[in-house]
Amino acid sequence: MDQNEDQILAEELAALAAVGGGSGRLIGLVAKLMRKNVHEVDLVIPLPFDDAVKRVVRVLEGAGRPVGPTHVEPGRDQEMIRVVASGGARGMNPVVVTALVTKGTENSSKVRLRAAAKEGFVKQRAGEKTAARLAALLSK
Repeated sequence: MDQNEDQILAEELAALAAVGGGSGRLIGLVAKLMRKNVHEVDLVIPLPFDDAVKRVVRVLEGAGRPVGPTHVEPGRDQEMIRVVASGGARGMNPVVVTALVTKGTENSSKVRLRAAAKEGFVKQRAGEKTAARLAALLSK
């Protein structure tokens, strides 16, 4: 991925501000200084690697807009999927969700799910809540 979480979050917040009639550029600069709420969850999914990747792609794309390619290359032992989901009050806080799927045993795969969101004065814990919600969906 060519963009890091902070860049993506700053751009997303700037875009939201511009749509709302605010100064997107100013918000983008301020967003870089804001603290980040990050939460990671480790899961084991009882599916072979290729099926696990497809499931993670389906769940994450159902939760947000893909950032970067989501195609699966054959023969790999690890795949990263990244989306921007909505979190916080009224879904107005962008959350970057990154899943790293790693080949495990023949019938299971490991998933490290990471969700990150910028926090303002009101602590919404959007990263934590989004990671927990998506982990629950992946565990079903």
